[in-house]
Amino acid sequence: MTSIAPREPRTATPGPPPPFDPELVPALASLADVLPPTILPSMISSVRASAARQRPSDEDLARGGAIVVEERRIPGPFGAPDVSLLICRPRAATGPRPAVYFTHGGGMVFGDNRNLIGEMLDWVQELEVVLVSVEYRLAPEHPYPAGIEDVYTGLLWVADHAADIGVDPDRLVAAGASAGGALTAAATLMARDRGGPRLAGQLLACPMLDDHNNSLSGIQMAGLGMWDRMSNDTGWTALLGQARGGPDVSPYAAPARATNLSGLPPMYIDVGSAETFRDEVVAHASRFWQAGGDAELHVWPGGFHGFDAMVPGAALSRAAHTARLRWLRRVL
Repeated sequence: MTSIAPREPRTATPGPPPPFDPELVPALASLADVLPPTILPSMISSVRASAARQRPSDEDLARGGAIVVEERRIPGPFGAPDVSLLICRPRAATGPRPAVYFTHGGGMVFGDNRNLIGEMLDWVQELEVVLVSVEYRLAPEHPYPAGIEDVYTGLLWVADHAADIGVDPDRLVAAGASAGGALTAAATLMARDRGGPRLAGQLLACPMLDDHNNSLSGIQMAGLGMWDRMSNDTGWTALLGQARGGPDVSPYAAPARATNLSGLPPMYIDVGSAETFRDEVVAHASRFWQAGGDAELHVWPGGFHGFDAMVPGAALSRAAHTARLRWLRRVL
């Protein structure tokens, strides 16, 4: 059973924030109008509307016919609505393919299963994997455990229906970014604890892991970059309400709470050096190693939160994409 880690007090004062990668700095100014560093609860609806305007069509996702796009609705958790799965297959591939089960970001409060999946479509083409991207219920309308139960339900469905969608169930990786990274980490804990699918790996990109929101990197980067400490408070409070930061938060909500990280699949985890989540990501990787796990950690110098998705052409972004692709190629 996954138990709950106690809150760790802060014992130091951070220095000045680390510099952003110079190639990324111009993008921050242009992104600020759409996604400013600080997202308050009153801004959730406008951020959702902005994200919805950027939602790609099936034609966009198909990349000139190289990818077959399908959306399926599957039965949701008991008493809950159906769950939507976006399935993207390489048109030219034959036989059962490895698969990536992807959970999108959005601070637990916005986004959908088409949100920022350009890199995942690259995997479909370069590795000939089947991509399954899950849409989950968002907070605050649907607080914990709605989102993670949707994600886990979709994961079970993919494992159980692998033959129907052309997937090799022994080569199934769970991946997620930001809030989706937290949900992915939580789903791997659930799979272990509930006797669920045996995953080949978990890929956590800049994951949102710790509801305490008191890390030195969070304090250091307040008001800077993308998704600062106040935004983090907005997301975690939407998900957990008054329980946020308290003694009874489940590791299935905030995976940093897990005291037992043994028996989990190999992990790739990365983060920018100039973002709120830096310290909690490094701590999670360290605890994973201490439990005997196989983990690959990257801290990208000068990267803000989500830099590689926002500025995919930057040299730092290309390096991050190459490292993830190399890891996926190895585990699959």
